[in-house]
Amino acid sequence: MSTLIKTEIPDQLWQQAQNMVEQGWIDNMDALIAEAMRRYIESHQQTISERFIREDIDWGLHGKD
Repeated sequence: MSTLIKTEIPDQLWQQAQNMVEQGWIDNMDALIAEAMRRYIESHQQTISERFIREDIDWGLHGKD
C-alpha cells in the first residue's frame, strides 16, 4: 500500500536527486524520496518523542481541562 503525494521541490535539489537516479545510486525518484523520508523520520524520532513528552508533562502540571 502506498500514498500519492504532490509537492514542490527547489530546482537545484530536484536536479541533484535526478543526478543520483541517473548515476544509478538509487533505482528511481520514488525510492529516493521514500528513503529520504525514512531517514529523516528515524533521525528525528527521539527529538519528536521528547518534545511530546515534555508537552504532556507541562500540560499535566499546568494544563486546564
